[in-house]
Amino acid sequence: MTVWDELTGQDEAIEVVRAAAEGSGAASGGPANRGMTHSWLITGPPGSGRSNLAYAFATALLSPGTPEGDLAARRQVEARTHPDLAVLSTERVIISIDEVRSLVASSQFSPSVGRYRVMVIEDADRMTERTSNVLLKALEEPPERTVWILCAPSEADLLPTIRSRVRTVRLRVPGVGDVAELIQRRDGVDAEAAERAARHAQSHIGMAHRLATNEEARRRREQTLQLALGIRSVSDAVLAAATLLEIAGADAKAITEERDAEEREHALRSLGIEPGGTIPPALRGQLRQLEEDQKRRATRSLRDGIDRILVDLLSLYRDVMMLQLGTGSELVNRELRTELDALSTHTTPAATLAAMDAVATARERIDGNVAPALALEAMLTTILRGTTARKGSDL
Repeated sequence: MTVWDELTGQDEAIEVVRAAAEGSGAASGGPANRGMTHSWLITGPPGSGRSNLAYAFATALLSPGTPEGDLAARRQVEARTHPDLAVLSTERVIISIDEVRSLVASSQFSPSVGRYRVMVIEDADRMTERTSNVLLKALEEPPERTVWILCAPSEADLLPTIRSRVRTVRLRVPGVGDVAELIQRRDGVDAEAAERAARHAQSHIGMAHRLATNEEARRRREQTLQLALGIRSVSDAVLAAATLLEIAGADAKAITEERDAEEREHALRSLGIEPGGTIPPALRGQLRQLEEDQKRRATRSLRDGIDRILVDLLSLYRDVMMLQLGTGSELVNRELRTELDALSTHTTPAATLAAMDAVATARERIDGNVAPALALEAMLTTILRGTTARKGSDL
């Protein structure tokens, strides 16, 4: 088993970084051999495996080249404990300038056990312009043995000055079959469940894993689609918006609650405090900081949950459009074929396209800090008006 085995549908990108990693270790070539450079940008849609490729690349760069050493390096990278690996992975809405400054300072050290010191920034698109300029200085004058690996949805999400100083590796959306095969092999689910999860997740690897292994996640997704299909009036739309927000909140809570408890327990243990024991006043500030970080993570998790719901709704109206146009394309939600047929019959392609535009607008508004409840209400009301217009209903 190699570091590349859990990457699926990205053969071209894997070949690029594998050749660079192997070439960088060649005695005759040096760091510039076979395309190796000091800074990389891995782009691709959500769920395409950007961070997975980044850490596989980091493992290849940090591995000493012996079976025992390669296995040890892989385990250390997976645990994020390798001495020559530094990771910036935020679970907040933005990456702070202090975090980047700290990472840049760390990048100046020479590697201690490996050939390189590898710096990974996940979600580099969450840096503001001022924060990006701090990183830019490090990319312009990097130490000889430091390699930067940035991850972002697209090149356009970063400053042009940063884009000009990195080598870009672009990932594509993997096929449903590729994701299903990975989920089946890695998570031990049967072929039918893996295919259904991959299809419902629209090839998003992380979401496919969750749908394949979590019954509650599957139930919440089904509830989301049934709510959208059951809207008949403006009052239904308002109530559905509130319910969708509750579903997103429950989904976010399920993801963060267990992790929050583990982090608090670990923090107490590291401070020498027994579970249930009294926290000395001098240590309360550290726990307060942890709680603030967890609140910020909960905010981002809620936004991500809402966005997942909107992506599921897009898949619903995409299926309706495919039926209306008679393309014969594979349906994402083929289990709802009866409801989809009924909706495609009673609405026009123009109304379906308007519904998809309404979902896209809601995503933009929420990303722009519009209150999620208002954005969802506006979206569902717009969709309702379009789907009832053919019937001549007066709303």
